[in-house]
Amino acid sequence: MNELKEILIFFNEMGAEFLHVPEKNPRADLAELNRSILQCRQCRLHESKTHYVPGEGSLQPDIFFIGEGPGQTEDQFGRPFIGNAGQLLDKIIDKMGYRREDVFIGNVVKCRPPNNREPLADEVEACLPFLHRQIELLAPKVIVCLGRVALNKLLGTNHSMGRIRGQLLSFNNIPLIPTYHPSFILHKKAREEISQTKREVWQDMQKVLAIIAKQRQ
Repeated sequence: MNELKEILIFFNEMGAEFLHVPEKNPRADLAELNRSILQCRQCRLHESKTHYVPGEGSLQPDIFFIGEGPGQTEDQFGRPFIGNAGQLLDKIIDKMGYRREDVFIGNVVKCRPPNNREPLADEVEACLPFLHRQIELLAPKVIVCLGRVALNKLLGTNHSMGRIRGQLLSFNNIPLIPTYHPSFILHKKAREEISQTKREVWQDMQKVLAIIAKQRQ
C-alpha cells in the first residue's frame, strides 16, 4: 500500500493531474481507530473491563509513552496513567519541559487485565495491531517503553529492564528508549533505592530529549 501511494505521488508531481492522492488526516484516522478499539471483542479482556482505554494526547507528539495496560483507576475512567503511577509520569513529563497534552500516552493492551496481571500472549496479539496503527498515525520522534512488559511485547523480545534500560533501540525506524515503569519506582521501599531509580529514569529521559534535539537541528 505504501509503495502504491509513493507511485501515485510521483505521477502527481510529474503533472498527472488525473491522479489524486488524498491528504493524511491524523485526527480522522485516529478517531476511526478509536472507534475500532471501543468496539473490539477480539479477546477475553473486554468481558471484565469497565472502560476501554485507547490512549490520549497530541496528534503530533514528540514522544509516545507506552505502558503495559490500564490499571484500576484507568479502567474506571477510561484514561491512561491517571493513578499514582500516572501522577509520577506527569511529573517526569513536566520536568522534561512538556505537558501531558504535548505527548501521547497509551498501552500495549487497551483493556485492564484482571487484578493487574500481565497480559497473556493471545490478548497482546489481539491488541498489538491497534498500537502499531497508533504509532504509524502519530509518527512520534521517540517511543518510550515504560517497563519490561511494554518493551518486550512491542518488540517481541525477552529483555531484562535492568540491563536494557536507557539503550537506544528502534521500532519501525523510530528511536525507542526503554526505562522503568513509574510503578516500579513506587514499589521501592528504601529511600536510597527510590532515589537511585529516579536518577536512572531521568538519565533515560535526558537521552530522549537529546534525540529530539538532534532531530530538530
